Amino acid sequence: MRQLAFYILLLASVCGAAKDETVAELKAHVESAHPEDRPVLCIRIAQQQLRNADSLYSEGNASQARAAVEDIATYSEKARDAATQTKKHLKNVEIDVRKMVDKLRDIKRTLVFEDQPPVEQAIHRLEDVRTTLLKEMFAKDSKKEQKK
Repeated sequence: MRQLAFYILLLASVCGAAKDETVAELKAHVESAHPEDRPVLCIRIAQQQLRNADSLYSEGNASQARAAVEDIATYSEKARDAATQTKKHLKNVEIDVRKMVDKLRDIKRTLVFEDQPPVEQAIHRLEDVRTTLLKEMFAKDSKKEQKK
């Protein structure tokens, strides 16, 4: 019984440590990851950078927040590219990107006018990511219908 409890605690700590990886660690994993794992890693990076950007803007660190916003767009695009290449995680990436767009719009509303353009550009880039993913998802459906 003790041995079982030990293994459960060990497993829980390993899983918890994996979830707490820093953005830098995740970025290092992306290039060496299997292609089908890249969309998930890239989205995790984008989501963490979204949380970072939100807190950095709240703290008044606009320049660091802009770098985080750039990462959000870049890694969302990488997630899109990996998902379309492998044909895996298309729907999940699209859903996650949509949620990030909503959050970026909320963040933009709180910013002074001078800080809004980088966020607006990121929103446009993410909307392009979503459009590409939606086209890819529904292109498969229309190809299947044409074969029938």
